[in-house]
Amino acid sequence: MSNQSIADDLFFTRTDLTEKGVQSALKQASAGTDDGELFLEYSVSESFSFDDGRLRSASSDSSQGFGLRAIADEATGYAHSSELSDAALSRAAATVSSVTRGHDGSFQAAPAGTNRVLYEDINPLAEVPFADKTKLLADIDAYLRDKDPRVRQVMTSLSGEWGAVEIIRPDGERIADIRPLVRLNIAVMVGNGDRQETGTYGTGGRTGYTAFISPDAWAASADEALRQALANLDAVPAPAGEMEVVLGPGWPGILLHEAVGHGLEGDFNRKKTSVFAGLMGERVASPGVTVIDDGTIQGRRGSLTVDDEGTPSSATTLIKDGILVGFMQDRMNARLMGVAPTGNGRRQDFSHKPMPRMTNTFMMGGDKSREEIVASVKNGIYAVNFGGGQVDITSGKFVFSASEAYLVKNGKIGPAVKGATLSGNGADTLTKITMVGDDMALDPGVGTCGKDGQGVPVGVGQPTLKISALTVGGTAA
Repeated sequence: MSNQSIADDLFFTRTDLTEKGVQSALKQASAGTDDGELFLEYSVSESFSFDDGRLRSASSDSSQGFGLRAIADEATGYAHSSELSDAALSRAAATVSSVTRGHDGSFQAAPAGTNRVLYEDINPLAEVPFADKTKLLADIDAYLRDKDPRVRQVMTSLSGEWGAVEIIRPDGERIADIRPLVRLNIAVMVGNGDRQETGTYGTGGRTGYTAFISPDAWAASADEALRQALANLDAVPAPAGEMEVVLGPGWPGILLHEAVGHGLEGDFNRKKTSVFAGLMGERVASPGVTVIDDGTIQGRRGSLTVDDEGTPSSATTLIKDGILVGFMQDRMNARLMGVAPTGNGRRQDFSHKPMPRMTNTFMMGGDKSREEIVASVKNGIYAVNFGGGQVDITSGKFVFSASEAYLVKNGKIGPAVKGATLSGNGADTLTKITMVGDDMALDPGVGTCGKDGQGVPVGVGQPTLKISALTVGGTAA
C-alpha cells in the first residue's frame, strides 16, 4: 500500500471522520486566512529497559488526534483533539476561525509534491518478536559484564515508534508520510575501589530493529560505552581558565546545534531576537566554516520526507565559507520574510503547532587531519563527548559539560579530565575556529531537540575542530 492509502485507512476508514466533514471544517477555518492545514496523526510506540541483570520495564502506547490551524498575518489559531470525528473537527474550526476576524488574506499555494521516500517501509514494532527484543538487552548486559571485571552495572534500553501523518489543505491537497524511528541506549558503570564512573553510547535512526539485533550490530556500541567509562575511571581534575579547545567529530556537533543552530531558525531572526538577525550576507564565522541543515539524508534520525506542514525537506546551506547565507524556515515565517520555506516546519505531535526547527545540522569538513590539529595545541582540552548544556538563544551564550575530555600539552594528548565545562558565545566561537578537520562525521542517531516545550528527533555532526580560545571550567585546585 502507498503512504497515502495507509493514512487514509487509519484516519477515515477506522474513525468517525468523513471527507465531507473535513472539507467543511477546512472551509470554515480557512476563510479569509493566509495559510493553514489539518494535521492528522496516528502513532504507536514501545520501550524496554534492562538494568542490573533484569528487565525493569516494558511499555507500549498509542495515540491519535488532529491539529487544525488557521494563520492570519502573524496571528495563529490552533485547536487540537484526540477525538477523530466530524463533530470534534467542527468545534475546532469554530475556535480557530476567530483569528480571521477583520482579516482578508490570500491563501498560500500548497507545497510542491515529492516522490522521494527517505526511510524504509517498515514497522519496527511488528518486525521483531518481543522475546528477541528483551534477549538483545540481556545479551548486551552479559557481554559487558564478561568483557571487564571492573564493570559494576549495565543499563540498556530499546525503543521504537511507528507513526503516520496526513496533512490536508483547504484546496484539497493531501500529503501523507509514514515514519519509523528506533533507538538503542547503553550505559556502563565501572569501578575501582571507591571510585565509580559511567560511559554511555546510543544509536538509532529511521529504520527497524533488525539493524541492531545481531552482535555484529551492537557490539561496537557496547565497546564504545565501556571505553568511555574506563577512560573516565582514570580521569584527573579538569583545569580552569581560557585555553585552546579541540572538539572531536560527530556528537560534539551538539554544541554547534545548540549554540549556533537555534539562532539560525527563521522565527528568531524575523523577530530580531537572534544574534544573527540582520547579518544576512555578512561574515559570521571563520573562513572554511560551512554549516548545513539537511533533512534529506536517508534513514537519519532527523530526516523527514516532508515536514509537518507537508513541505519536502531540503538541504539548506546556512553558513558558507563563513558567510551567513540562509535560515531554516517554516511556511509562516518564510511568507512573512519574503523567502521560500525550507522544509523545517516541525511539531512534536498533533497537539502542537509547527515552528522552524532543525533536522540534521552539521559543519562540513575541511582539509586538516586530526593529528595536525592536536599537534598545534600548546595548552588545551580535547573534548570528545558532551553531556548536557544550556544556551541563551538571544545572547548566544552557552555552557556545556564534557563527558569525555583530555588534556593536551605541546601537541600531545594526555590524561582524561573530569568535570570540564566549556562556556562562551556561539556567534563569537564561530569566529575563533582556526582549523577544520577532514573527518566530518554525523552523530550515531540519538539527538532530541527541545524548543518552546516541544521535543523532536534531530541529528548533529561536525569534523574535528580547533577553537583558539574558550573558557574551561574545571575542578582542579
